[in-house]
Amino acid sequence: MSYIGEISALITAILWAGTAIVFTEATKIVGSYVVNITRLLLATVYLIITILLFNLDFRISWEQIYLLGLSGLIGLVFGDGFLFKSFQYIGARLSMLVMTLAPPLAALLAYVYLGEELSTWGILGIVITISGVSIVVFKRSEQPTKDYKKNNLGYIFAFLGAIGQAVNLIFAKEAFQLGEINGFVATFYRMVPSLPFMYLLGLMYRKKRNSVLILKKEKKALNYIVIGSIIGPFLGITFSLIAIAYTFVGIASTLMATVPIVMLPIIIFYYKEKLSPISILGAFIAVAGIAVLFLK
Repeated sequence: MSYIGEISALITAILWAGTAIVFTEATKIVGSYVVNITRLLLATVYLIITILLFNLDFRISWEQIYLLGLSGLIGLVFGDGFLFKSFQYIGARLSMLVMTLAPPLAALLAYVYLGEELSTWGILGIVITISGVSIVVFKRSEQPTKDYKKNNLGYIFAFLGAIGQAVNLIFAKEAFQLGEINGFVATFYRMVPSLPFMYLLGLMYRKKRNSVLILKKEKKALNYIVIGSIIGPFLGITFSLIAIAYTFVGIASTLMATVPIVMLPIIIFYYKEKLSPISILGAFIAVAGIAVLFLK
């Protein structure tokens, strides 16, 4: 199928936009640690059921398992960990603005380590798309939480998060280059090592809480997490891996970074917010960039 990688990347952005909504609502009720550890655990269960139900071939080489596991640790633990930490210091808007560096970083690393050479149109598409996303993110307003601390250290954390998101894609792509892997199987091997590390981080920062007892009391939060773990860690990560398997890492990363654009209709209809003309312009620029990537 033509453009299977690009289409998978856009599907990923749509799924992650939905995930952002439900996980935000769940976090308000039970906190980020309970949401994070529960979403990964549930997604792992979904993946096991899917692999067994459809009799998917989970036998891959140890080198592929190592690369996928390393990709998961760098992306889900290192990358996401620094990104969430940056939220506390500079807020979500500026953090996501710094995170727009992830696609060009991924493209550069893919060129250096994987030998992926983008065409002039591909580079132009990335630049246009990221410019549009940056405009939309920069114009978004936010209400700081009580934990929000204005500190330039947050920019460093956000940049480290961007590096984590770029590097994890390189390792995942390398695993796919060693042999064919089913997307759900790849997601399973990518996610499993992250669970114990996430648990250990909870112990280190004394944030370990009895998730079962908390979620038994907060059924609404559990419902949000169940939905979010399906469309995010289960389907979202799977489609992101399919994306990098079938197209250039830089292009896949760019299309997956269009979450702020995808969320604009949600902002209008769910949050009842009005968009500024600049945000609308940014969305049109991003869509133009996406068109260029499909015509590369």
